[in-house]
Formats: sequence, C-alpha cells, structure tokens
Amino acid sequence: QVQLVESGGGLVQPGGFLRLSCVASGFTLNWYNIGWFRQAPGKDREAVSCIKSSDGRIYYADSVKDRFLISKDNAKNTLYLQMDRLKPEDTAVYYCAAAEQSIGSSWYHDYGMEYWGKGTLVTVSS
Repeated sequence: QVQLVESGGGLVQPGGFLRLSCVASGFTLNWYNIGWFRQAPGKDREAVSCIKSSDGRIYYADSVKDRFLISKDNAKNTLYLQMDRLKPEDTAVYYCAAAEQSIGSSWYHDYGMEYWGKGTLVTVSS
C-alpha cells in the first residue's frame, strides 16, 4: 500500500533545468523523513537533498548546494526537487525515499530510508 512514484526525469543540456516530482500514497508524507537520492553508473547511491520531519532541517549535498531546491506540497502529498544549472555529473537515476523514524544522522543517508520509489532517469548532455 505504501508507494512512491517519481516523475520528471529526461534529457537536458548542461545549464538547463528540470523539476522532479514524487507522489506518495499509503502514508502521509509530511510525517516522514523524506528525500531525494541518486545513483550514477558505477557509483554508490548518494543523498541529494532530504528533509527531517521533526524539525524541518534540510540537507543538501555539497555538489548540488545553491543549484537544487527541495520542497513539498502537503495537500498533494508530493515531494519536489527543482534542479537548475544542471551539469553532466548530475546524470543519474534519481530516487524518492522516506522513513518514519531515523536514528541520528540517518535521515540523510540511504541506509536510513525505509521506502523507495523506482527512480527516474536524468541525463545531462549536450
């Protein structure tokens, strides 16, 4: 019954922009630690941006700081990731993830997440 569905990926040129969406069903997204992760070919999955539910703290990876913006619409139970000034190294499958509880700093690590979407592919290339 718990489901996360990402959308919005695609092919974009360097310097371009995309907005990813993640629609949650089966639970109230606002009450969970939520975030975006990505995995490029041959690399480990890494956190991109996450929101801690208890206090609203937001994490951004240094590589996306000042370029990406995470947000959510509680009424629509939807999480967003606005990605601007995209770089080729941003190319990856992007995943939406959530967890009801996270210990310590796990709220912005993949091992701290309980539910995962199937991912949406972002390709940044000229």
